[in-house]
Amino acid sequence: MKFSKGGRLLDILTEKTVNVGDSETMLKLFGKFDEHAKELEKSFHIQMTARDNRIKVVGEARQVDKAVLVLQQMAEAIDSKRPVDEQSLRYLIDLAEKGEEANLEELNDILCYTVRGKKIMPKTLGQKNYIKAMEKDQIVFGIGPAGTGKTYLAMAMAIKAFKREEVSRIVLTRPAVEAGESLGFLPGDLQDKVDPYLRPLYDALYDILGGEAFQRYKEKGMIEVAPLAYMRGRTLDDSFIILDEAQNTTPEQMKMFLTRLGFGSKAVVTGDITQIDLPGGKSSGLIKVMDILHDVDGISFVKLTQRDVVRHRLVQQIIQAYEEYENRKKTDTVGEKNRDKREGKQHKE
Repeated sequence: MKFSKGGRLLDILTEKTVNVGDSETMLKLFGKFDEHAKELEKSFHIQMTARDNRIKVVGEARQVDKAVLVLQQMAEAIDSKRPVDEQSLRYLIDLAEKGEEANLEELNDILCYTVRGKKIMPKTLGQKNYIKAMEKDQIVFGIGPAGTGKTYLAMAMAIKAFKREEVSRIVLTRPAVEAGESLGFLPGDLQDKVDPYLRPLYDALYDILGGEAFQRYKEKGMIEVAPLAYMRGRTLDDSFIILDEAQNTTPEQMKMFLTRLGFGSKAVVTGDITQIDLPGGKSSGLIKVMDILHDVDGISFVKLTQRDVVRHRLVQQIIQAYEEYENRKKTDTVGEKNRDKREGKQHKE
């Protein structure tokens, strides 16, 4: 229902109240310096006030309903001892804006702990599905933009399997593809030249295992980090194998890697098909394998999206802006081709 004021149509405001269990929960809902409340007010164009363990939400009816839903989900998460941070709040807001909802209790599965005691667990439903696929299937492809946790969660699953003695070693590999820089200008021998490409894998291992444990396992051959070229001719039994940055493999390299899989092994392939650095317009093995293996039992493809981004909110916005730009380019290209066809046809007539 709307009314007119000064020639403008305005929505009649609705007011709803959310009951909160105690003052501690209230503080966590509002966040430090009321950051959560400010984010909710900005996203849904509402006003929030707190009094006597109750939150009053005022605004346009549909927006108020969305905000109340998010607040209820946040309260449930806090009751289950799950922290509500900026990322999880943005995720709930994004779902609510699209008419969806998520029970954050579904994301409470702890994979393992970092060396500093931090819990590693899924932060979105997309990540939860990715973990389920890694638990169920022998080969899993995790495909999505930067910041969705593809590599880090795969690493956590590998370490979890290793500690449970489900596998005897972890093998991590990446294609050494140049992204605007030349390997030849880097100092050192071949290993020194490819180490920068493997650095993100080292960083994740240091974060989860700690430097001392990682070095110990590496010296014993229980953890191996190597460029993809070193995989040729091998058969990897009883291993958890991760191929990172797979969008930069050629179809031949992808086939070579997948056929390394031995008995008692699991492979996870991660990549972002929007960031292909292959030279000379070569086709990506990751794109091609999606068509070749999509119906094979024991192999699953999990596609993560911008809503699964768990880095700074600007990363999510950057990804969205690039997607919109690429879509506009495609639309403009199609429009130009159709216009050229029409002009060519008119010219002939």
